[in-house]
Amino acid sequence: MPMKLWHKKILTKIIVAGAAASRGRRLSSFSSQGSTCNSSNAQEEPKGPQIVYENTFQLSPKDSQKFPTKKAEDIIKNTFLTHLLDSKYSSDNCKNLTAQITETVKTQVKAELGSNNRYKVVVLVIIGSNQGQGARVASRCLWYPQYDRFAQYEYHNESLFAVGIVYGVYYE
Repeated sequence: MPMKLWHKKILTKIIVAGAAASRGRRLSSFSSQGSTCNSSNAQEEPKGPQIVYENTFQLSPKDSQKFPTKKAEDIIKNTFLTHLLDSKYSSDNCKNLTAQITETVKTQVKAELGSNNRYKVVVLVIIGSNQGQGARVASRCLWYPQYDRFAQYEYHNESLFAVGIVYGVYYE
């Protein structure tokens, strides 16, 4: 009998801790772009009413909600042409430029998808020095080929090469 009571107390503590996490309380946050790490008090209540969404049980995208592969490719192309048209390769400059291009492409693709989309957008941008060598970029993904899509674009000039890939992965 005492064993069941002890087990019940632990189970109650786990449920209470899980309920606090499901109410949207953030115990800590971390920003990978800067060196800031903020911790908030666990006693803070969330501001405003909590929004509860019901399951839609939608397992496939509607025809109007499919990932726009051609538009995503055009976004990558236009972003590369605006940022890299007369650029020379420099490892310090390209590090910042890669992050900037990635963020620009991601925000433009998400804007193209609209607010009511069910796609996770992953953007990969690689910039390297063009010294006459060959380079191949490969990736492997586990996904559902009927709904998940990708778009890619390659850019070359005399100093650098760039490859941009946008993955649109449908989630239920």
